[in-house]
Amino acid sequence: MKNDDVYVDALKKKAEGFTATEISEEYSSDGDGNLVLVKRKVNSKYYPPDTAAIKSVLDMDGLETLSDEELENEKRRLLTEFANIERKG
Repeated sequence: MKNDDVYVDALKKKAEGFTATEISEEYSSDGDGNLVLVKRKVNSKYYPPDTAAIKSVLDMDGLETLSDEELENEKRRLLTEFANIERKG
């Protein structure tokens, strides 16, 4: 995978929205000086689609070459996707 592909994939991920998991761990030392896991917390956070990222992805995908019918289909698809996201959130 090229370096540019990593950035494009990250941009598309941000445009689509994603869920990230964060793990937080607390350690304490026991009587012998060894670290012991005391507390572990797992959080999931949903990041909604980013409008600027969506615009960038659409610009990259060459929407200027799409026909009116293709643009209308893309509009319907995006509106449906946004409606699904609002129902979840």
